Amino acid sequence: MKSLVINKEDLKHNIRKIKEIAKKTNNLDNQDSVKIIAVVKGNGYGLGLIQYSKLLIDNGIDFLAVSTVEEAIKLREFKIQAKILMLSSTAIKKEVELLVDNDIIITIGSKEALEVAEKVALKKNIKIKAHLKIDTGFGRYGFIYNEKQKLVEILKNIKNIEIEGTFSHLSLAFYEKNQYSEEQFKRFMNVVEVLKENKIKTGMLHICNSSGFLKFEHMRLNAVRVGSAFLGRLAIPNVYGLKKIAYLKSNVTEIKELPKGYNIGYSNSFITKKETTIAIIPCGYADGYNVREQRDMFRKIDKLRYIVRDIKDSFKDKSLYVDVLCKQDTEKKYKKCKVLGRIGMYHIVVDITGKNVKIGDEVKLNVSPMFVDSTIRREYI
Repeated sequence: MKSLVINKEDLKHNIRKIKEIAKKTNNLDNQDSVKIIAVVKGNGYGLGLIQYSKLLIDNGIDFLAVSTVEEAIKLREFKIQAKILMLSSTAIKKEVELLVDNDIIITIGSKEALEVAEKVALKKNIKIKAHLKIDTGFGRYGFIYNEKQKLVEILKNIKNIEIEGTFSHLSLAFYEKNQYSEEQFKRFMNVVEVLKENKIKTGMLHICNSSGFLKFEHMRLNAVRVGSAFLGRLAIPNVYGLKKIAYLKSNVTEIKELPKGYNIGYSNSFITKKETTIAIIPCGYADGYNVREQRDMFRKIDKLRYIVRDIKDSFKDKSLYVDVLCKQDTEKKYKKCKVLGRIGMYHIVVDITGKNVKIGDEVKLNVSPMFVDSTIRREYI
């Protein structure tokens, strides 16, 4: 049986590291540290929304953020008592009502969303808690940064909404060059300044995602939104001592001997050069193994970068390996075994020639938890 194994001690290690970094920050209000908002979108980044959220809370994280109404409601259904911020702005009345009824902090990123929230608040005779979203050049949710006076006019007469925070989102925080991130930050702070000048409450300020939090101390403000960093999977060099906390676990189900010159897998892309002992592992791309984000940038310069990177990679050994725990060995250590041929939907073949591998031996596969099928069991150890 396959499972996504999450190491609780490694996760706790990452939480401690992130808290340490947050405490070293000189922020706006001279707090002891910036507030950490744990982003648990995408089924808790693939770790299992509820169990992952509970573990974060048990380790001192009391503010969560999600991207869908369904995630927010599910957290409340499982009695999660932490603060929950819905990061996506919505002007759909039923969604706003559902969020408010479940004590979710909503995001307001448009005039329409604000008007709907006001109507819902008036109808229910309550004050709705909300964060303002400013679009500083991401082009998604949020009030456009250069329409400051228009924003002031929209916000100055709100009566039934309590603004607890104001935030934006960095689009290139993972890039080595920081000019655009700095420009976004400048735009955001300029909007905040104008709002304050017009006596409009801004609440806690946050713009940093994981990469921004780690790279830009001056951008940490009152709070930061941390997601992938808890998993130890960063889009920037990991010089922070964070650990990858999860792997896909499976077992060897078949072993066989193949003669020299024998094809393995689809497309006949691999032919054995000698007699080879192989093991079959029931894991493939449908389980998330070796699945990566699609190249979805279409500028000529991006295409050129891809071509250059592919040429460089062609000179490197890009072979895939899995770790097999040989139970028959006295050392009982994991041994690296090379993946042969193309990865199938539910199976891979690995070279175990000369290794004391047996049917049933455990196999560890490096995966991004986000891509692991949700039907696969999450196992916290």
